[in-house]
Amino acid sequence: MDDRSRVEQLLGRPPRGAFEVVVRDPLGDPVVIRNDPFLDDLTPMPTRYYLVSTELVKAVSRVEAAGGVRRAELEIDRAAIAATHSRYEADRNTAIPQSHQGPLPYGGVGGTRTGIKCLHAHVAYSLAGGEDPVGLWTLRQLDLATFNDGPSR
Repeated sequence: MDDRSRVEQLLGRPPRGAFEVVVRDPLGDPVVIRNDPFLDDLTPMPTRYYLVSTELVKAVSRVEAAGGVRRAELEIDRAAIAATHSRYEADRNTAIPQSHQGPLPYGGVGGTRTGIKCLHAHVAYSLAGGEDPVGLWTLRQLDLATFNDGPSR
């Protein structure tokens, strides 16, 4: 099965833009995709890294449901979170052509500029090799920190 078909299957819907699989599980199944900064209709896409592994999505959802966002905001230095958003935004913006006219994606991880919006997006960024203390914190809650082998090449 090709990556586009498999990601569609994992998402339960067709992807709305171009992407690249940047992290795979040991069997080669997509875990994290890196989205282009614009959807097919040129709508800005702020979420550069997206978690598609069904198993990890469910596990991170359990952490979120148990108050994980609030706990992470209490336990992780705010300056470290802000620096993560800046790195993420810079990473995404390098993929935007300088000639682009029109609306631009905004914000850092999950499209936010401050605090934590979505643990899934932080985990995806961390697994893809981003320096993300929120993603690492979340993986420790799952006892999966050793899964972080960085992007597949």
